[in-house]
Amino acid sequence: MVTDHHADSIGSSKADHFHDECGVVGVWGHPEAANLAYLGLHALQHRGQEGAGIVTSDGSRLHVHRGRGLVADVFGRRENLDPLEGHIAVGHVRYSTAGESDLRNVQPILVQTGGMGLAVAHNGNFVNARSLREELESRGAIFQATSDTELLVHLVARSSQRSVVNKVVDALSQVKGAWSVVFMTPDGLIAARDPLGFRPLVLGRHPEGAWIVASESCALDLVDAELVRDIDPGEVVVLDRSGAESFRPFPRVEKRQCIFEHLYFSRPDTHLWGQDVYQVRRRLGRTLAKERPADADLVIPVPDSGVASAMGYAEELELPFHLGLVRNHYVGRSFIEPTQQIRDFGVKLKLNPVRGLLADKRVVVVDDSLVRGTTCRKIVRMLRRSGAAEVHLRIAAPPTIGPCFYGIDTPSRAELIAANNEIDEIGRFVGADSIGYITVDGMHEAVNEGAGGFCDACFSGQYPVLHEDLERLPQLPLFLGG
Repeated sequence: MVTDHHADSIGSSKADHFHDECGVVGVWGHPEAANLAYLGLHALQHRGQEGAGIVTSDGSRLHVHRGRGLVADVFGRRENLDPLEGHIAVGHVRYSTAGESDLRNVQPILVQTGGMGLAVAHNGNFVNARSLREELESRGAIFQATSDTELLVHLVARSSQRSVVNKVVDALSQVKGAWSVVFMTPDGLIAARDPLGFRPLVLGRHPEGAWIVASESCALDLVDAELVRDIDPGEVVVLDRSGAESFRPFPRVEKRQCIFEHLYFSRPDTHLWGQDVYQVRRRLGRTLAKERPADADLVIPVPDSGVASAMGYAEELELPFHLGLVRNHYVGRSFIEPTQQIRDFGVKLKLNPVRGLLADKRVVVVDDSLVRGTTCRKIVRMLRRSGAAEVHLRIAAPPTIGPCFYGIDTPSRAELIAANNEIDEIGRFVGADSIGYITVDGMHEAVNEGAGGFCDACFSGQYPVLHEDLERLPQLPLFLGG
């Protein structure tokens, strides 16, 4: 039985959704590298909203500015961006998947090692971070922050290899888990993806000849750069005066790219691993409709991430598609709640139903995923109060039964509603007339027509790399907020 005993709110760490991970961008060979990096981070803002930073190089010195908040908050004033001189830049937007959310953990991390400056921006998580940190501390290493990314800096600094590239490869060979990472030296960039390829990283070319690397292709679009290709799992790309050099120093293994990038994290206008995310999400909706049809009058999405899947669902069943929930895009990261109690205030602050569309209608509401169920419960209540005769909930992802250890800030297993309850119990908790999820097989077929090569551990429980603390994770009863 699902128990409901917490209240949640907008801006709360308990918000009922997966949190984005991080986004990285690198620029080599442009006189306004900082400006291009700034624009690229704007395009990647959805991947992290807690902090942003840019480090640049003019060939001899490194310049840095970092801050907490959105990209516009950190770099919206020219006095913060103008001092970032140079033709090389690396930038980062952060959500705290590992480490506390304070300025010390905002990336890129910048250090002096071996007589030169080195900056690093990282998207992912190391599953052996605790043991590596303990070993380094026992050898005298002093850590300034709590982010696992700082481990890379210490490993590079302690490497016995002679060249910077070999030091980076040596450091990366000691960490396990997910890393799409960009290193910057005074005269070049080094970009790399882990051998399993959990997180995306692309290579682009600017019309003026500059090289750009970024977490998603939408960052290239904003600066008029052409997508050259994905950086492959296990590949290292060096960008400097000699051009672009690629090599693969790590043993080849079967790739395990994060399937949730297609389901939710990447922007729908991103071209990800050979496919347009928007079209993948439409196929997810079509497959969901085949597997879990509903006798209804119209289909509405939970905006914005559920829109494409809801369109596919409506197309497959030849039902009308409408934007029955309107999203307020100007909700800040914090707010002052009214002294008068307003039921479901947090969700109503972000979403408002279009009553004229919903009155006396049988409504299918499509969302991209279901985590705790608290937000969906409130949405169903809103739709019923707006006159909907029936509310059928459809989820364009399978039931989430486990946390992610590879760069997504997911709740613990104890907080995941599908890990602790049967589907019909979830339906009763959210108050829907019916509930349906896409199957794991249906998801894979919709994403890449069964070609494989994806990590689906949060749905299947099959973890390709085990976290060193996995056996110590609590298996507790589920208590939900409402």
